[in-house]
Amino acid sequence: MKEEMEKLISLQQIDSEISGFDQAIAKCEGEVVKREQAIQEKQDRLTTLRAKIERLTEKQQENQSEHDEAMARMKDRQNKMILVQTSREHQALLKEIEDNKKLARETEERALQFIEQLEQLEAETATLDNLCKGEQELLAEARQGATKEIKRLSASKKGIENERKAKAEAVEAVHMQRYNKLISRRAGLAVVAVHDSVCLGCHMTLPPQQVNEVMKGDKLNICPTCQRILYFKEPTENQEEESLAE
Repeated sequence: MKEEMEKLISLQQIDSEISGFDQAIAKCEGEVVKREQAIQEKQDRLTTLRAKIERLTEKQQENQSEHDEAMARMKDRQNKMILVQTSREHQALLKEIEDNKKLARETEERALQFIEQLEQLEAETATLDNLCKGEQELLAEARQGATKEIKRLSASKKGIENERKAKAEAVEAVHMQRYNKLISRRAGLAVVAVHDSVCLGCHMTLPPQQVNEVMKGDKLNICPTCQRILYFKEPTENQEEESLAE
């Protein structure tokens, strides 16, 4: 049974190493995705800003047309003043002239506001556009680096997977079945050590009798809490010193 346990322990070490490669690959991919998302957010913001600029430009043109029309009406009414013959007509023209003067002033004020708003939006757009271009260059470099690193990790992982296949074939079928079930249900951790009477899988304290059985290694020992396969690992010098210090 001790030999079988050594096979399972070795298999767990290999699977943990494979998991490490998977995590490293996922990290490389995640960093690229993170950069892509950051750029996409800026591009979405650019789209919004450009749409605002377009709408504001349209309003600016409409305001300019309104201003030009007010000025034209005011000039027309001023020219008509010399032709009026009654006081009522004179007063009516004066009112129209004043109304158009007021509208001209309002449109002039709005024109200044439009100019200021457009300048702000265009400045923000230019800054954001430059940031996007810079980040796209960095993204291209990151993609290239990630592709290279993932290729290296995948090659190393493949070599270990071949080793795993050979080791898995050497484990008894009944034990391999239990092991694979635990790997899938216990976050990739099926075989764990016992330290200070504690299962290092679920960190629950084991009964003294079971700890003794694990230390003997004469049979397959299962944690009563998490059902992982247990083994006893001789404490290292550092662990012994820590225990003495406590």
